[in-house]
Amino acid sequence: MNGESRGQSLSWERIELCNDVKCQLRARKGNMDAPLSTPCNIQICEVTCDSFRIMWDMTSEDTARATHFFIDLSRKENRDPNRFKHRDVPTKLVAKAVPLPMAVRGHWFLSPRTEYCVAVQTAVRQPDGDYLVSEWSQVVEFCTGDYAMEHLQQLLDKAKGSAGRLLKFSVFYRNQHPDYFDYVRSVLEGGGLMRPALKDSSGSHGSPINGKLQGVFFSCNTEFDTGLPPKDSPYGPLRFQIPAGHLLNPNISLYFADFYCMYTAYHYVVLVLAPVGTEGDTFCRTRLPMLDLASNPFLTYTAPQRQGEEPLYCHASDVILEVLFTEPVHLDQGSVEQISGHHQLMSLTTANAKKDPSCKVCNISVGR
Repeated sequence: MNGESRGQSLSWERIELCNDVKCQLRARKGNMDAPLSTPCNIQICEVTCDSFRIMWDMTSEDTARATHFFIDLSRKENRDPNRFKHRDVPTKLVAKAVPLPMAVRGHWFLSPRTEYCVAVQTAVRQPDGDYLVSEWSQVVEFCTGDYAMEHLQQLLDKAKGSAGRLLKFSVFYRNQHPDYFDYVRSVLEGGGLMRPALKDSSGSHGSPINGKLQGVFFSCNTEFDTGLPPKDSPYGPLRFQIPAGHLLNPNISLYFADFYCMYTAYHYVVLVLAPVGTEGDTFCRTRLPMLDLASNPFLTYTAPQRQGEEPLYCHASDVILEVLFTEPVHLDQGSVEQISGHHQLMSLTTANAKKDPSCKVCNISVGR
């Protein structure tokens, strides 16, 4: 082959090579511009009070191409059906594409026991900075969980710092209006039996007992100067008093359930008293931190040291204790009397009271 023929052959080879490269680049650009499929079969798993994992199905081609995931997460009651006016506007949560399931966590946007709606987009970031995005997936609803034991332990550690010194007391008491006691005494209600009622939603939203554990609430705080229960109450003019030993003794399990405030300087600690082996005890044992009856900063029972001595009962001085007893209590075990206070402090009632989310004393970093 002469030199001219060889030169023509090489030129043709170069042209063919260049054409191949151009075809590959066009094909790659075509793939990059090809629409992404809509994520489907959205699944939520491993839900806690402030985190969850999410996964969905997408094609192998999209899995290889996707550079980012967009997560539209909102509370169910505030869901906006028109998420975004423009397809290329990033959603509330933007994450680089990672192997699924993807973890979503953060107490700044997730709260315990809250219903959420979530939808996802897959996206490819392009050289000019714009995003090629898929259609939004279907909306999936889920509910976050209660505080786990580790979160309650954090709350307990905070509560210990506010408890103050221990003061002696001798009775638990419960204030109500006359209609309540009339109802309790009625034959239909068991003839004097105060039956457990479901705990309301007051306090920390993530407390495991809210709306799940039944009990009868009592107080035990006393006044500094008299050592007796306060003269006033926000709950009613009649007070049922019962000797402390009926509710607090060696056959009782003591649990910590909550620590909160209502935009005030003083704080509340919720404790649960459950007779050993009862349904309430079983419920609390795997959900709440158990306290030592004889050694804790909130509510203690000290057995008699010598024959003839009485047990010693003490309560924390610097927090208001709300004590939930999980079994029925009969009026015959104590007495009902009119309190001597002349005014009812209705503003202090804690019924369905919401916790102050801004308080640095009683909040932990896992929602409110």
